[in-house]
Amino acid sequence: MLKDAAAIVGIAESPFAKRLEASEAELACQVIVAACRDAGIDPGAIDGMASFTLEGADEVEIARSVGAGDVRFFSRVPYGGGAAAGCVGQLAMAIATGACRVGVAWRARKRGSGGRPWAGAVQPGVPECWTRPFGLLRPVDEIAMLTRRYMHEYGATREHLANVALAARAHANRNPRALMHAKPLTREAYRAARWISEPLCLFDNCLETDGALACVLVPAERARDCPAPPVLVHAFAQGLPRQHQTMVNYFNDDPLEGPGWACARALYGASDLGPGDVDVAQLYDAFTPLVLLSLEAYGFCGRGEAGPFSEDGALERGGRLPVNTSGGSLSEAYVHGFNLLNEGVRQLRGTSCSQVAGARTCLVTSAEGVPTSALLLRRGER
Repeated sequence: MLKDAAAIVGIAESPFAKRLEASEAELACQVIVAACRDAGIDPGAIDGMASFTLEGADEVEIARSVGAGDVRFFSRVPYGGGAAAGCVGQLAMAIATGACRVGVAWRARKRGSGGRPWAGAVQPGVPECWTRPFGLLRPVDEIAMLTRRYMHEYGATREHLANVALAARAHANRNPRALMHAKPLTREAYRAARWISEPLCLFDNCLETDGALACVLVPAERARDCPAPPVLVHAFAQGLPRQHQTMVNYFNDDPLEGPGWACARALYGASDLGPGDVDVAQLYDAFTPLVLLSLEAYGFCGRGEAGPFSEDGALERGGRLPVNTSGGSLSEAYVHGFNLLNEGVRQLRGTSCSQVAGARTCLVTSAEGVPTSALLLRRGER
């Protein structure tokens, strides 16, 4: 059974920057070796690997370069931002079933250095060929349309989006690793920012970043011998709802009920924990409205209530549900959400720069709007 059978015992990340000289493969190898060092495990013990279908280097190159042993399990998870929790969850399942004993998950990405997958002359598919001529060219345009509907249906405002952006920036200002560490954000600056795709302004969008991150998993019983407090994978789920259309949910009866809802039902169904048991959350935040949608999907408030839920500093350290305590994709770095996972581990180790006092449980989600995944993490005992 998966529940609490595997633990995260090592994490690492590269510096985050607009441009790093190392290749994606080099960055991946560096963080995998560093995560093994954090776990007190030799890279030669690695026998399980999981990453993204978008990863630039394959398992053969990475395994050879880090000096892994015979690899008995490997997988790749698609859908970009929907994949980070899925990589870790699939490794946890492999460990729970004995398919591997030391697993490593990673993401290395160099989009800060340039290159946009939606840029250039790409022949659109269906239904994109019916939407791109009318302005839905980029992910931000699709999310902007979804946001406009959410605002119309439930009365959410740009002030509620600002609550998300300001909480992320406040956390980043305490985090020396964050790109926005030395750049405070005021509500007035948020209001005055240029539009990217109305109603989303500059500060509603994630950063473009070069960087890499990795984590190491082992069976829970072995984790007690590792240097850092173990972080148990309590529950894992993926979610792809019926009639889904990536980013926009055109074909759903309710476009505002995205993949997060399907994922949450499966996640809590496999868990001893519910929303009320979560001490801190790392919610995928490529765009600010995704945090509001995730607050509802994962049961922290009712439908249409996420805007008011975000008021009065609720998402900040000391609030009712601290969210994205490293700064997240909005203010730390955008590496397809893998930094949210590492921050969840730091919170349960007690080493976060925006530490939530007494945190023992953490929800980590991947992207709302695409086929997604999520983890419930729990602090283990030594």
